[in-house]
Amino acid sequence: MSEQARRATPPTTKSPQSGKGGKGGKAPRPHRRPQKDPVRILAFEALRAVDERDAYANLVLPPLLKKAREKNEGFDGRDAALATELVYGTLRRQGTYDAIIAACVDRPLREVDPPVLDVLSLGAHQLLGTRIPSHAAVSATVELARVVLGDGRAKFVNAVLRKIARDDLDTWVERVAPPYEDDAEEHLAVVHSHPRWVVSALWDALGGGRAGIEELLAADNERPEVTLVARPGRTTVEELAEAVETEPGRWSPYAVRLAEGGEPGAVEAVRDGRAGVQDEGSQLVAIALANAPLDGPDTRWLDGCAGPGGKAALLGALAAGRGAALLASEKQPHRARLVERALAGNPGPYQVIAADGTRPPWREGSFDRVLMDVPCSGLGALRRRPEARWRRRLSDLDGFAPLQRGLLTEALRAVRVGGVVGYATCSPHLAETRVVVDDVLKKVGGAELIDARPLFPGVPDLGDGPDVQLWPHRHGTDAMYLALIRRTA
Repeated sequence: MSEQARRATPPTTKSPQSGKGGKGGKAPRPHRRPQKDPVRILAFEALRAVDERDAYANLVLPPLLKKAREKNEGFDGRDAALATELVYGTLRRQGTYDAIIAACVDRPLREVDPPVLDVLSLGAHQLLGTRIPSHAAVSATVELARVVLGDGRAKFVNAVLRKIARDDLDTWVERVAPPYEDDAEEHLAVVHSHPRWVVSALWDALGGGRAGIEELLAADNERPEVTLVARPGRTTVEELAEAVETEPGRWSPYAVRLAEGGEPGAVEAVRDGRAGVQDEGSQLVAIALANAPLDGPDTRWLDGCAGPGGKAALLGALAAGRGAALLASEKQPHRARLVERALAGNPGPYQVIAADGTRPPWREGSFDRVLMDVPCSGLGALRRRPEARWRRRLSDLDGFAPLQRGLLTEALRAVRVGGVVGYATCSPHLAETRVVVDDVLKKVGGAELIDARPLFPGVPDLGDGPDVQLWPHRHGTDAMYLALIRRTA
């Protein structure tokens, strides 16, 4: 199975030439104009943006959907839902589809033009991952190929998809994945569409066992729920429930889950910032830090890596309820502006600055509570950003490591004696979680881990502590990690 690099390969495939009528031959058939399908064209454009520009689907899709609604009369919610499913489903199962497509072509995938491969992947998903009838999936995808690739390469697409259509997904997976007994990691990588190194890392973080890793990898391929946060002092879960069809959050007292198909932008409280879209795991991390026991005053809080602002907005609201002030710091100015937008209207005092958390402008010992939600690989949010699994490399962790250690070190300097630091990351990779915390505590001194588990009331399966790792398959959240550290000297 190849990874994202297979889409970055320079085009080398020669387009087959269509037959030409000559002397004594049959007259060529009249040329038929290909039929444009706005749903599949939109899905193709989104995949090309992800491949060519390293864009994220969750950022690319909304403007494309808006454009489609404006341009195509009759483009409705069902069309938008289908386009979204085609994009996300194709990205989530890309590794599995690559292996199947590779078995149906006579050349390495790196020699297939990336746009052709995108069309083939879209077709494979319709055939193997949706209820679209096989004949309709092939016909619609070949028609898309005629529009975006031309007649010649459409014939190649047609031939490959007809091979794929002969069997269902289970039969194909049994054929292209090595037996579990021969190569467990590669088997899981193909079956569950994750790069092998990610399978290995997640397995290590879980502590072994086949059942757990299968459940986690399967959960990564499920469509995540849309969860809203009711920011305290600004709105309530009851108000959100009256405005839109929701279910209560599982763990956070400020969370509601939108019913399937619910649109956050249609909720007035979301539009004016009194509520936001925020995974429940992210909410729990902020709440746990806010509720951690302190020795001494509790008036100055810091969010040291605040962009894009979700946790900062919740922390700011919680701080306001206690008469505390929040300083939200973000290195990148454009992300700092997002933080300002998220905090606008906060009922208590706050300040947003653009500053590097590894070279902070504040004095040591200035804060009572510090959150440091560090940049990371993002392996904990693969449900929401499926393309990240193909984009990341194991070597990327070496680049994050010094930054993560530097940020945690400065966070411990920023907090006063008796105060608490929360080290958080949206990754379960041990090299980004416990290894970082252990390394920094050994070097810094004068700090101790405190048990974070009691600050997640009602949440099961939190392990042996003192830190907490949340999981999609156990908790229905992103795989957020939190370690709470008290400054002792």
